[in-house]
Amino acid sequence: MTTFCVSQEGPVNALALNRDNNQVAIGGRNVFKVYQIEDDKFREVCNLRNSKHLNSGFSCNDVAWSLTDDHYLATAATNGHVCVWNLSKTGRPTQEQDYQDHKRTVNKVNFHATEPFKLISGSQDGTMRYFDIRVPAAVTIFQSNTESIRDVQFSPHNAYMFCAVSDNGSVQLWDVRKPEKFQQQFTAHSGPVFACDWHPESPWLATSSRDKTIKVWDLTAKPTLEYTIHTIASIGHVKWRPQYKFHIASCALVIDCSINVWDIRRPYIPFASFTEHKDIASGVVWKGDPNVFLSSGRDSTLYHHSFSDGQRPASKANPQGVSLNNRGEVIYSRKINYVMSNSNSCSQNSLSKAVGLMRKTSTTQAVDNFHQASSCIYAFRPTNSETEESSVFLDLAKNYVLCGRTVSELCERNSAIAKQFGKHDVALTWKIMGTMYGEEFVQHLNASSTALEESTGAPVNAEEQAPDTPAAAQFSGGDEETENEDQVDNAFPNYLNVRDGCLPRGDFFFGENELDVELDGAPMFMDYYQYGRFNPVEYNEIDWTLPIEAFDIRHEILDRSPPPEHFPHHSPDIREDSSQTVLQVEEPQPGMLTVGTPSKKLMWDPSSIVVDTLQYYSALGDVQTTATILIVLGDSRKYLTGLSEALQEHWLLGYIDLLSRYKMWNTSTQVIKLSWLPSVSQLNQQSTTINTNCGKCLKPLQRAGWLCDRCHTSEYGLCSVCNQVVKGTYVWCQGCSHGGHIFHMRNWMSDKTTCATGCGHVCEYN
Repeated sequence: MTTFCVSQEGPVNALALNRDNNQVAIGGRNVFKVYQIEDDKFREVCNLRNSKHLNSGFSCNDVAWSLTDDHYLATAATNGHVCVWNLSKTGRPTQEQDYQDHKRTVNKVNFHATEPFKLISGSQDGTMRYFDIRVPAAVTIFQSNTESIRDVQFSPHNAYMFCAVSDNGSVQLWDVRKPEKFQQQFTAHSGPVFACDWHPESPWLATSSRDKTIKVWDLTAKPTLEYTIHTIASIGHVKWRPQYKFHIASCALVIDCSINVWDIRRPYIPFASFTEHKDIASGVVWKGDPNVFLSSGRDSTLYHHSFSDGQRPASKANPQGVSLNNRGEVIYSRKINYVMSNSNSCSQNSLSKAVGLMRKTSTTQAVDNFHQASSCIYAFRPTNSETEESSVFLDLAKNYVLCGRTVSELCERNSAIAKQFGKHDVALTWKIMGTMYGEEFVQHLNASSTALEESTGAPVNAEEQAPDTPAAAQFSGGDEETENEDQVDNAFPNYLNVRDGCLPRGDFFFGENELDVELDGAPMFMDYYQYGRFNPVEYNEIDWTLPIEAFDIRHEILDRSPPPEHFPHHSPDIREDSSQTVLQVEEPQPGMLTVGTPSKKLMWDPSSIVVDTLQYYSALGDVQTTATILIVLGDSRKYLTGLSEALQEHWLLGYIDLLSRYKMWNTSTQVIKLSWLPSVSQLNQQSTTINTNCGKCLKPLQRAGWLCDRCHTSEYGLCSVCNQVVKGTYVWCQGCSHGGHIFHMRNWMSDKTTCATGCGHVCEYN
């Protein structure tokens, strides 16, 4: 058995097999043929489109072959005709009957399983017609009282019963002997039912619908839903697979061009799939053999399928998956790998199974078996620690102070709050931020800007001062001279300025080099280091007498060393001049310790570390710490180089979203108000719209908030006090829903507590 096809002149809408399953009839708008089915091809037997009885406007919507007599073939036309063809008369097919009882398109025709001359049809006009092909008109008319009939099928279990499905989603069971009313009716789907098919062995009925499901109903007694198959598209045709109780084939109306065979016990993945058609498949029939079937399609083809050529979607399905809901619960599934045991204690049955696994299975067995894939599922729910984390977030959001104090105070306060709720790492981060961007940082920025402004005569913005100013401009000493000795630059507080009386911090000062420093024409000298800063001391207050010894001696030293002037290279002399004081240093000699120009103190810019810290907390998902630190830093944010506004906006919006989820509206509004980004600060300036519905018919009030467009009532927009329509601002009680004009309600509630309508509710006006 192989898969082969034959092309047609146009799309094929339907197909039908004869009683012996060796011939197939196909029909469409431009196609109406009968083919002989051979081993590897289709051989055309006759082309009924060439018949003189078939006009050019005829369009075949469905084809049915008599199950008892191969000579009879019936077609349903889009013009409302039901035609019966005799394929044996005078050697060529002729039209036996042409019924014109239906007023609209005929969707389905079906021959009785045991009565050779009985035929039934279903139409868009909502009726079913029961024909005896020996009579030129319908024998019985069945009124379904529905919009249209999509499919009718005689039951193989009851000779007098047939089933009809319609556009309103209902299924009707009829007795041909009782045309007055159906025997049973039930709603099978939420959308139009396009097809149905009786199970050949069990009292089951399969239905397919636009709602993308195939349902199997047990009709033994009361209709009971047994199985439901979920598909990716609306299903237009279904057909049970012979000799397989749980297998059914289907083809879709849209999207899916494949023909799927389902095992109804596994409703989400097809048992087998056939993808030969390039357009929507229009029908499928089994050739008596469960491993061979035929299909037609809108791609103008007729296919002969071998079941062994089908794909197995289950073998390609992923047995692993994960799902997360809004409560933080996670469901995870993974594949179970079966490992054969090497233990000698295994039973003979287990050993035979293992041997069977190692042997190569036959093709037939592989075709019949569904792909075995087992998965185990795990459910993860939020633990107490995660619940506590949410509680800590709320506590921090409620207690953090973001404005109204200095940066140091805010950081100290928030550090204590974070430590109180167990966030010790966050508390330490707050302390570090307060140290780096506290008052001393701001004071040095202001002092640097003031000094440079006084020296240049122009106001200076601290942001415009270069952070990498050369040391020669910071400090003047040794042989290097500046053009203006009164101008000394200091861009950042990490630089130490001579004009402010500061030198590079250290424990010792070496004065062996000649050093001229003047402040406003007066000489200045650095005297001592006290608590991390140098203080300038006036010249007249300095005792320039150098002690002979570094320490006070306990007794007189008899054998003194020669005076320094006896040495060829003596230490510097200090000479006093009436106008200025100069520290004069002789030319240094080899082997003596000398100090040239004081070493530069490189600036330490903490911005990169701060940016890394913020990104670290962002990566951890702690957007609260990131956003609050940015807000507290205030104007110091402009020194955070490498931090884009887009990223800052992302953090702020993330924090605002979290606050909104926890309904912390006040804190969220405060964050928006403190934002320095226009895109965030404008959030609370947007309009808020509340849509209301009519209290009588529940239709949304669109044009006006007091008049309903559907029921034209305005009683629910009346003022409770003046009983007039409120066309302006309407205020109401959330307890009893009564309200009215705002000034009327204000006056009423000023001295009363109960509702103005007399409902007895104790209202509260705020």
